[in-house]
Amino acid sequence: MSEDTKPPSSKYSGMDMTQGHIGRQLMKFAIPMLAGSALQTAYTIVNTIWVGNGLGKDSVAAIALSFPIIFFLMAIAGGLTLATSILVSQAYGAKNIPRMQQVIQNSVILTIAISGILVLAGYFLSYPLLKLMGTPESVMPLANNYLHLFIWTIPFMFMMFLYMSVLRGVGDSVTPLYFQAAGVLMTGILDPFLMFGWFFFPKLGLNGTAWATIFTNAMGVVTLIIYLQWKKHIVNPDWKHIKADFPTSWLTLKLGIPTMIQQALVSMGMLMIMGLINEYGENGIAAFGIAMRIDQLAFLPAMTIGMAVSTLAGQNIGAKRYDRVHDVFWWGLLYGVGMTAIVSVLAVTVPHFLLRFFVKDATVIGLGESYLRIIGGGYLLLAVLFVSNGVINGAGHTFATTFFSLVGLWIVRIPLASYFSHHFHRLEGIWYAMVISFAIGTILSCAYYFMGWWKKPVAKTNPAGANPVLEPIE
Repeated sequence: MSEDTKPPSSKYSGMDMTQGHIGRQLMKFAIPMLAGSALQTAYTIVNTIWVGNGLGKDSVAAIALSFPIIFFLMAIAGGLTLATSILVSQAYGAKNIPRMQQVIQNSVILTIAISGILVLAGYFLSYPLLKLMGTPESVMPLANNYLHLFIWTIPFMFMMFLYMSVLRGVGDSVTPLYFQAAGVLMTGILDPFLMFGWFFFPKLGLNGTAWATIFTNAMGVVTLIIYLQWKKHIVNPDWKHIKADFPTSWLTLKLGIPTMIQQALVSMGMLMIMGLINEYGENGIAAFGIAMRIDQLAFLPAMTIGMAVSTLAGQNIGAKRYDRVHDVFWWGLLYGVGMTAIVSVLAVTVPHFLLRFFVKDATVIGLGESYLRIIGGGYLLLAVLFVSNGVINGAGHTFATTFFSLVGLWIVRIPLASYFSHHFHRLEGIWYAMVISFAIGTILSCAYYFMGWWKKPVAKTNPAGANPVLEPIE
């Protein structure tokens, strides 16, 4: 075994998922990811409860209005880290460790550069975007101040996303869980202290949540970097010799830009939808903001399984084990749809019970109930979509999934939502348009998968001359 291909430590060299029982592999890999996502979602829910009951519905509306803009900025990180994860998982599956290290080090440089640009862009564009959404004047100061603070967490979030994606690309979903859990717990503890000025802390109101997020994300990135160096983990960059590689940068952007565009389209679509919802006043905005927390619970298992499917598919495609990719798809459907069905049933049958944890206003709860009863069934469609897109993205066909989003959101959802909303003069028209768009996106994605077009390679993953020591999941 050559020095270039030998991992620093077999204990920290990841997991080979190109052999063994796929159902067990998928679940074992997904459980830590699911736990981490559950912690993050739990924090978001608890934070919304603090804001809704302690600061009022204007603050809830401010967060709801800020979310599409934050999501738009984070879309860039999502595209970049997904591209890195694809290349890392395929190189790892091909046992090409030098290539994998090259991808990681190059992505670190890209992440630092892009995040800096976005901080500046977000700072100057937050107010115009809020105005474009038709934000009520009563909410504008809260939303704008919150955004101006929150964007400073972008560099730290970008780096954390990057490290989590490369760790998962080599089959390590446990290390990200440790740091994600620590960050969520620290933020959850700091939030009420900074929001309400408990003990010796300043009373910052809604901005307290932004300051807590900035601090904990910065601490998380620093400690994770130190931890990976200490453990000599296989994904730890060689900081002394780190440098950019133009061909790798181009390939990363080639795979990442479609996903960035996809997430940006989703975010801009959310801006358009929020513009329609704003016509129904603060109660409609608050109801949508609260109901989205239930959405997060529903999307949690499906998105997690979809990310796990992407990694397993990527490793097996890198190893040219296409026969295993089909099994990854079916096991992903079984797990994703099965877990999503639980939240779907609750959302449709007992929406009032779920919503009253967040807000006591009867009007807001009533509007939220109508949303959940309509959208709840659509959660199952999204579960299928996330799994199918997971395979397609794992193969590097990110342009295809971007096209599905373009059709489902901009050709179906927004025109229908505008028509239904203005024709029937009810919020429910927007909700029905969303479900229809879920169905169209799912049909397109599944058709692409079953046609087998994802098998066409987008990156070379030739195996290295020698194989590193890998630990298979049985």
